[in-house]
Amino acid sequence: MLDRGYDREFAESIFAQIQGFGEYGFPESHAASFALLVYASCWLKCHEPAAFLCAMLNSQPMGFYSPSQLVQDAKRHKVRVLPIDVTISNWDSFLEGDGSMASVRLGMSLIRGMRDESAARIEAARAVRPFESVNDLANRARLDRRDLQLLADANALSALSGNGREALWQAVAAVPDKDLLRATTRDEELPVLAAPNEAQEIVSDYRSTGLTLNRHPLALLRERLSEKKIFAASKLATYPNGRLAKACGIVTVRQRPGTAKGVLFITLEDETGQINVIVWPSLVEKFRKEALGASLLGVYGVWQKEGEVKHLVANRLVDMTALLGNLATSSRNFH
Repeated sequence: MLDRGYDREFAESIFAQIQGFGEYGFPESHAASFALLVYASCWLKCHEPAAFLCAMLNSQPMGFYSPSQLVQDAKRHKVRVLPIDVTISNWDSFLEGDGSMASVRLGMSLIRGMRDESAARIEAARAVRPFESVNDLANRARLDRRDLQLLADANALSALSGNGREALWQAVAAVPDKDLLRATTRDEELPVLAAPNEAQEIVSDYRSTGLTLNRHPLALLRERLSEKKIFAASKLATYPNGRLAKACGIVTVRQRPGTAKGVLFITLEDETGQINVIVWPSLVEKFRKEALGASLLGVYGVWQKEGEVKHLVANRLVDMTALLGNLATSSRNFH
């Protein structure tokens, strides 16, 4: 640059800018490759949302988004999601139906603790002829007590046994006998057990698969939250910039990038969508237990909105996990 007549001071300022960019900038080839992946993903999510969901579920574990988040988002975008069913489901999730009306049938891979070899035996036995009962399933697929209890907990036996409690009872009774007694059958009357209520089903769903096809847990708490002037994400989205706001949701993601100078970004999820929360470093230290430990987090702060970019800048954090009762949730934490 000096040979071309530029001043040394100007040349050094240009090199300093290039050096600064080099600390975080991507090479052009990497940026172009990433942009292509983002474009293709966005196109699929917009035009083929069922296929997009199916592919994302079958690629787990991955990235920021858990199966629960993916399913909740798909349901909000009118994708029909069908439950795990031992008479239909495979190991992987798959599309059921044709064209734009296709539904997503959840796969047995989503059941926590389920073994792929057990699922393979179920698929092989089912291909010969449909299962007639839980006993038939247990014997022909050679399932043990653990397999059957996992399927019952996931409500995957409902087509053969009724509600979840009846399925669990039959699963325990259906464990195949060994040796000489294997070919025998039990002649006993099955008890009629009351079906679990919605809250109990949701707790069981999250414990078994980490997601639910019932209502979102926050829908059951909405009346109580509304009494505290804590409103849903869909209502907050209509707020003008600068308005005081209260939010509450299940913590799905915590991010604290090294380049953010201590700022913590939290994503909350309720029955209507997601809320992006910004927590300044001083507030993280003041509410450290709530920020890093709460499963259900209440946030009091100021709503910021610029175009389509919307987030809640926190002034106060409240751990509201107790409202979830026995519901076990998890978040993706990136620090």
